[in-house]
Amino acid sequence: MMGRIYLFLLLVAATTGCSAGSPGIDGGTDGGDTDADTDTDTDTDTDTDTDTDTDTDTDTDTDTDTGPNECTLGEYSGDFTIGTQSDFATLAGYTSISGDLTIECPSCADLSELICLTSVGGFLWISGNTALADLDGLSGITSVVGDLRILGNEVLANVGGLSGITSVGGYLAIMNNDALPNLDGLSAVNSLGENLNIWDNLVLPDCEACDLLDQLASTPTSIYVQDNLDDTCTPVPAGCP
Repeated sequence: MMGRIYLFLLLVAATTGCSAGSPGIDGGTDGGDTDADTDTDTDTDTDTDTDTDTDTDTDTDTDTDTGPNECTLGEYSGDFTIGTQSDFATLAGYTSISGDLTIECPSCADLSELICLTSVGGFLWISGNTALADLDGLSGITSVVGDLRILGNEVLANVGGLSGITSVGGYLAIMNNDALPNLDGLSAVNSLGENLNIWDNLVLPDCEACDLLDQLASTPTSIYVQDNLDDTCTPVPAGCP
């Protein structure tokens, strides 16, 4: 009997010693995962690429071509006649011409290569230019020593390119310009050496000629204003013939 009791106590003790959390044979703990493993991997990879584009474009335009706006050639000596568009290149860059300048070119429509000219030592004759609608390339001219003649330019619609001219040493002739409606481009002219001839301009009112006379410092030697567009000037300019 005592032996059975003793065996019973041993069984109870053995059962109690195997309860959860008691030390195991390998020194760990039974019945609970206590793994404390922590991931300490820290990625320190840093992009240190310092490649720099050092390509520097050093291309420089060294074009030294002298065009119509490079006014460095001074005075052209003698007379010159422009009969084709290519003739303009000869005077490009000159600031004056000592003699007469004739522009008589049926196919020419652009006077821009004469932009450097400031004076004409002889007469300026603009005649028979059937494709020329304006005189814008002559805007640098301030004086004409001889006559200023604008004759037979069929489609010339304005003379605004002559707005810089203040004096004409000879006579002023404006004739047979069928599309010219006014003389606004001559509003700076205050000195005229000889005659004023304005006739046979189909759409140019006579009053335009009268207004031009009013702005002159002195009366021209003779005045011919006829066969232009008839109109009634209101008020009538004082110098109207």
